[in-house]
Order: sequence, then structure tokens, then C-alpha cells
Amino acid sequence: MDKPGKARKVVVVGTSAGGVDALQQFFEVIDPDTQAAFLVVMHIPPQARSNLDRILSRATRLPVIAAYEDQALKPGTVYVATPDRHLMLDAQGVRVTRGPRECRARPAIDVLFRSAAVAYGHNAIGVVLTGALDDGTAGLWAIKDRNGFALVQDPAEAMHSSMPQSAIDHVKVDFVAPVRLLAERIGELVSERALTQALVPDAVNEHLVIENRISMSGKGLEEGVFGLGKVSRYTCPECHGALVEIKEGRIIRFRCHTGHAYSLKTLIGAINESVDEGLWDVLRALEERILLLRQMAELASEAGHTADAAYCLEQADRAHARLEPLREVVLDLDIFGSPATG
Repeated sequence: MDKPGKARKVVVVGTSAGGVDALQQFFEVIDPDTQAAFLVVMHIPPQARSNLDRILSRATRLPVIAAYEDQALKPGTVYVATPDRHLMLDAQGVRVTRGPRECRARPAIDVLFRSAAVAYGHNAIGVVLTGALDDGTAGLWAIKDRNGFALVQDPAEAMHSSMPQSAIDHVKVDFVAPVRLLAERIGELVSERALTQALVPDAVNEHLVIENRISMSGKGLEEGVFGLGKVSRYTCPECHGALVEIKEGRIIRFRCHTGHAYSLKTLIGAINESVDEGLWDVLRALEERILLLRQMAELASEAGHTADAAYCLEQADRAHARLEPLREVVLDLDIFGSPATG
């Protein structure tokens, strides 16, 4: 039996670029007497200070709280993720962790959505709003896998269409609409599902449980990451551990034994960054070598060692000749053709 005041239904909302305006519109429409609890993840730089709770408080009469560990999950309340912390929930309430990044983000939408799927099953409603790339797609799939409900902002309305479009392309979404209509539909679903909440079985996919535990504990190996799929040909751009390939319907994702998780788009983005950083490191090292060789040549010449000076200058010139094609690669605008970000 539910504890007094405990939320029986949760609405988890994920957004990224363009999310502040979309969230304000969304919560302006939400009925302040709703019996659902709301949890919100918007991608926030780890070093930033977030005022999202204050901003959303001006758009709604619902209490809006910056999430912290072990809060009770109350109906009619909005819990907002804080920088560099995953927002999750379990049967006891709100959880805040510093588990491994997913889709190169912490907080990550997939982490919140997956935890809602595991803890609340068909009483979880997932909402994906504007954003770049595809965080939220795998999490929304998890909610649908547990017979929850999936709502997505119309990509034509979204400031950045990539995230909602990815959800539509890979998940059997229940409702696609502009933000305000999504909020209206939430009210209908909360009322409708109160009548049918005991009618849908709640079998839990063990893979969801494993990934949820990894996000909670940060212990990929101990929690059974290698049981999620076959070992792929790729390595983790963050820790260089082996990546396991995970298949969920049409979704292909990756997770390393440390726990970092990637979609296809975020993995190629991370690899691009790694290659870019590596090229700049080589460029810097070659320039330093040229400078040192020329300094050595100058010192050798001053000491009367003309042969040594000539050798150092020859080596410097060869290094410089090899440097220029590398510089062209580094500065090539098309070398890292990145996926569309919406």
C-alpha cells in the first residue's frame, strides 16, 4: 500500500538545447492540483550554477525544488536535476548520484527515464522535448518496455528537433504534439491511469535493472555490464575500456565496464573530439620539436660545431615539411562531418 502522500504516478521530462522556454510553456499548462510528481532533467554544464528551479517556479503554482538525495516523492511537486548529478528515483523516493556519464551528459535523461521505468512501470509517463542529438531515446524505450506512456514534442515546433525526432524514429511513441498540448494530455493521462493502474503486468527487463544499478552505484563490472550484450570492436573514449553493444528494438547503444554509456551519435561525437585533441597534441609536439632543434642548431653553431648545427637545422626543416599537411587536416572544416544536431 502506498505511503500517505506518496506519488502514485510520475512524469519524467527530458530536454536539452532550447529547453528553458519549452519547460516554461509546459508547466504553465500543468494543472496545479495534479496528483503526479514531475522530475526534470535538462543538460547543464558541470561547472554551471543552475537557476532552473527558480525559473520554473515563476511559470507554475506547483512547488519546484532542486533535487537532493532521499527526498520523498510527493504528488504535485516538480524536482529539477542539479549540475553534475544524475537525477533518479526508486521505490523510496528521489535519488541523486554521480554515476558514470551517459550520452556524454550528467545529468542524463536516459538515466532518469530508466529509473522511472524500473520503479514505476506503467505508472511512468516520459516526455521528450527540444534538444540536440538523442539523449532520452533509450530511456523512453525503457518506459514503453514497461508499459508506460511516451510523449514527444512535435519536432516542427522544437527549437532543436534532433532529440524529439530520434525518439519518434526509434520508439513507439503514444503522442506527438506542441508543448502545450503535451501538458494537457498529461492531465488526461493522470486521471485515466488512476482507473487502470492495476491492470497491466509489471515484468521488468533484467537489462533495465542492471543499467539502473550501474547508474546508482557506478560499478559496471560488479553489476553485470557484460551481460548486457556482446563486446564490441570499440573502446570507451572516456576511460578506454571495452564497450558492450546493447540492442533495444531499433536502438543500438554502448556501455563500458566502468559504466559510461553512449548512443551511436554521442559515440561518434566523443571519438571526433578524441581525434581532434590527439591531432592538436601531435601538432603542438611537432612545433616544440622544431623549436628545440633550431635552438640546438644555434647553440651548436655558437660552439663552432657546424656539422651538428647543420644536422639539427636539416631535422627541423624535415619536421616542418611534415607539419604543414597535418595542420591542413586539423583546420579542415569537413574532416569531422558530425551527425545532425537539430
